[in-house]
Amino acid sequence: MVKAQEPVCDDPVDPEIGARPPARRRTPLSGQGAVVGMVALGGVLGACARYGASLLWPTPRGGFPWTTLAVNCLGCAVIGVFMVLITEVWAAHRLVRPFFGTGVLGGFTTFSTYAVEIQRLVADGRARTGLAYLALTLVAALVSVTLAATVTRRLVVGRQK
Repeated sequence: MVKAQEPVCDDPVDPEIGARPPARRRTPLSGQGAVVGMVALGGVLGACARYGASLLWPTPRGGFPWTTLAVNCLGCAVIGVFMVLITEVWAAHRLVRPFFGTGVLGGFTTFSTYAVEIQRLVADGRARTGLAYLALTLVAALVSVTLAATVTRRLVVGRQK
């Protein structure tokens, strides 16, 4: 007859009584649920901010999408500052990066609108403008994040040493 094996548990056994501590119940908020919730909440806030920017500075049909370009560059600059601050200056709570970095800034910046605007420019017979916008956004976003991170590092981290 085959004897059933006891389940393996990594919790330590109390040597005085030989008992294991009661199993900890995992709740959605103790695992990835909190992270997902923070990303969702931040995403809502970031998307609302982006929508607000589009209301304040609307792009006319067929016009160059300056608003989306500005939003994406601003978001990249903020992520450059934010990442330097939370990795080199502050000991941030584990939910700060998912909330602000992924959620707020992910909701604020927009790849989907960028892609649709390129498609519209091409469909409207402005393929060169669409390609220029494609390249300009990529270059400007990379320059924004790099410049913001570099300046933040020099201003904030340099003063701490």
